[in-house]
Amino acid sequence: MAFRKAAKGTVLIGGGALAAIYGISQLSEYKKRKTRLSYVEAAEPIRIHYNDELPPRETQLMTLQTTQEFDVLIVGGGATGSGCALDAVTRNLKTALVERNDFSSGTSSRSTKLIHGGVRYLQKAIMKLDYEQYMMVKEALHERSNLLEIAPHLSAPLPIMLPVYKWWQMPYFWAGIKMYDLVAGTQCLKSSYVLSKTKALELFPMLKKDKLVGAIVYFDGQHNDARMNLAIALTAARYGAAIANYTEVVRLLKKTDPASGKERVCGARCRDVITGQEFDVRAKCVINATGPFTDTLRKMDDQKNSNICQPSAGVHIVIPGYYSPDNMGLLDPATSDGRVIFFLPWEKMTIAGTTDTPTDVTAHPIPTEEDINFILTEVRNYLSPDVEVRRGDVLAAWSGIRPLVTDPNSKDTQSICRNHIVNISESGLVTIAGGKWTTYRSMAEETLDAAVASHNLNAGPSKTVGLMLEGAKDWTPTMYIRLVQDYGLEMEVAQHLAATYGGRAFDVAKMAKVTGKRWPILGKRLVSEFPYIESEVQYAIKEYACTAIDVIARRTRLGFLNVQAADEALPRIVEIMGKHLKWSEQKKKEELETAKQFLYYEMGYKSRSEQLTDTSEISLQPSEVDRYKKRFHKFDKEKKGFITTVDVQRVLESISVQIDENALHEILNEVDLNKNGQVELNEFLQLMSAIQKGHVSSSRLAILMKTAEENLDQREPVSVDRSGGGV
Repeated sequence: MAFRKAAKGTVLIGGGALAAIYGISQLSEYKKRKTRLSYVEAAEPIRIHYNDELPPRETQLMTLQTTQEFDVLIVGGGATGSGCALDAVTRNLKTALVERNDFSSGTSSRSTKLIHGGVRYLQKAIMKLDYEQYMMVKEALHERSNLLEIAPHLSAPLPIMLPVYKWWQMPYFWAGIKMYDLVAGTQCLKSSYVLSKTKALELFPMLKKDKLVGAIVYFDGQHNDARMNLAIALTAARYGAAIANYTEVVRLLKKTDPASGKERVCGARCRDVITGQEFDVRAKCVINATGPFTDTLRKMDDQKNSNICQPSAGVHIVIPGYYSPDNMGLLDPATSDGRVIFFLPWEKMTIAGTTDTPTDVTAHPIPTEEDINFILTEVRNYLSPDVEVRRGDVLAAWSGIRPLVTDPNSKDTQSICRNHIVNISESGLVTIAGGKWTTYRSMAEETLDAAVASHNLNAGPSKTVGLMLEGAKDWTPTMYIRLVQDYGLEMEVAQHLAATYGGRAFDVAKMAKVTGKRWPILGKRLVSEFPYIESEVQYAIKEYACTAIDVIARRTRLGFLNVQAADEALPRIVEIMGKHLKWSEQKKKEELETAKQFLYYEMGYKSRSEQLTDTSEISLQPSEVDRYKKRFHKFDKEKKGFITTVDVQRVLESISVQIDENALHEILNEVDLNKNGQVELNEFLQLMSAIQKGHVSSSRLAILMKTAEENLDQREPVSVDRSGGGV
């Protein structure tokens, strides 16, 4: 009871204090906006040519090599770096950007997929009367509104349910969520509302019923993070920025300033990762936007610089779409260890995460089994006992490194900065670090403002508020209907193309090959259960995709949605890319192997497969062992002790079932632990044991063999005794 009173008191005190903060901030924001508007009105309009055709990567590299001097060189092609490039080029600055891997290959593609202000940050602002934290939420809510407006095809509002299991929590949570709406002001997506227990279960039937009091639903934004990052980079390229992925900085270039006698950064020595060619890119200003690798570039500038990045790993998992409603997320505000877990529908699947654990900086973070099981445990706590949350249902898992930073200008250099920091070194290197996905645009604006001021660049104010991103201009919510009608695409494929490419979807459709079927007329799928089609691979090359990983992870999101499906699509993807990029047979093999390694380690395939290999102890009852042996021997007629594709094909043909030979190889390969081209009896029993434990689900071989056995049993002749015949 005392705790409840304290909680209520906190709401009243915190609410009153925050109301005062809110009033002050609104006045401050009004003055800032008035100043900004008067500045923009006074400034002359900047006219920038927009390229309808993207320059090929080779042209971009040539521009980087032959331009005498850029105004700005940005290092890092994540959301923040790409945002800086777009902000700079639309200010009429001569802009270059280099990324040592692919655009959005790091943290920017491994987020929770939310565009949000941060409910938990607002709670901390209220509880601690923290004005800085409050303003961070307010800025993020403004940026949320802008991002939903400038890329409507890639983003949309998402209702998120906060289940309530104690009566006293209802007014507490309601006050906090209503304050979230209030801080958003006119940019509130939709007003939050309270649900009764009955209505909450109607909207989210998988929810645990016991002790449920009701729920509160609020709205945030959701997006396709990698595609959004790519849209920002491509928009910058269309406005004239020279951008190049797979181009790493080897060292920073410096020259002595004649006025001060000090060394100043004046560019970078770069290397094309694909060809190995090195060249200099000179620029008046170099911006470090490398996320978790911030300190690497800072130390290139000055070895004495201390580390400011404190990396934290966040793991997410993807499970089948039936775990959540199509259009309702779930927020677990207090997990067993105090973290927040989101449970969200995404791309017709369900995404759950995230964890928050200290980690080392690496370009290839790997999700751990411990983190995967932590998320599954928390999910079980909120779902009905009728819904069996199985480890085997994890279709993909990934880890992203969040670059938390300490402010090098602060007296307390050990204290983590809640927001982002912009730092300018003695040699003029501008570093932008920290922050969050949602605020990439305002971070870029602040960074360019600092760069313009410190390097005396001739540029006006930022032009990126309301600036439409790649594909947004000609997109409408119903444009997929035209794709179906004009190109004969499946409706699911047309909806996917419209939501991924926006107005550029027609360019992808024009590349699609004839299927040879009555319907659909165009659009061969890469894998049957996902709407990705072959022409997207060809279009991905125009979008600067250089490897098979670029296609499965960032141009499409197949690797993030289902590692097995991505693995099956890889040979065809490599074949298409090889044809257009003129790869040798050796290069194709290397690409295929590298992409498989990516899926195995970084996308959770290793953890998934280990659920079978690590459960070597077969925990089956003797009667179950006998039953599964009998099933196995229906395929292993010669009692060899193993089965091959030939054995399975023979049985399937006897019951008039046709399966493509390549597909059959893939099905057996899932269970073939020692990769010798055959499934032994022990491997099959391990599989059945793992399925019973819930470690493995949806095994195609197990389902296929069970179905075949049932068909064979139905065809066996009825004995004389059972038929009532005989003498």
